[in-house]
Amino acid sequence: MKSYRKELWFNLPTRRGFVNITSQVETCLEESCIKEGLILISAMHITASVFINDDESGLHNDYEKWLERLAPHEPVNQYRHNDTGEDNADAHMKRQIMGREVVVAVTEGKLDFGPWEQIFYGEFDGRRRKRVLVKIIGE
Repeated sequence: MKSYRKELWFNLPTRRGFVNITSQVETCLEESCIKEGLILISAMHITASVFINDDESGLHNDYEKWLERLAPHEPVNQYRHNDTGEDNADAHMKRQIMGREVVVAVTEGKLDFGPWEQIFYGEFDGRRRKRVLVKIIGE
């Protein structure tokens, strides 16, 4: 069995945003030379996420509104976490909802996706460098 590891780095200029990272993950898969196995894509920060869904702007807008209703950023004093001087408690909750990581099967050297599936990095407290781990194991 072979193993491959790479870190992808992101620095979104906005507090929140979604980035389609499918092509970067596919590049990692090509570099790995693994044809059959599993690929893990994991946000390495507690206010960011990785998820799979459709690359459709209306859906991403819906996510933004839905997440803000579930865990509104303001008022920041509504969260005990922010008593420490932080202002990102909502970002921790949004990450919890959207998830830390995804696992995708690799078949014949390709991501084994259903129709419309794409991989996204979700940022909920941006404006600084954060990383995503790509770990591939297989043959």
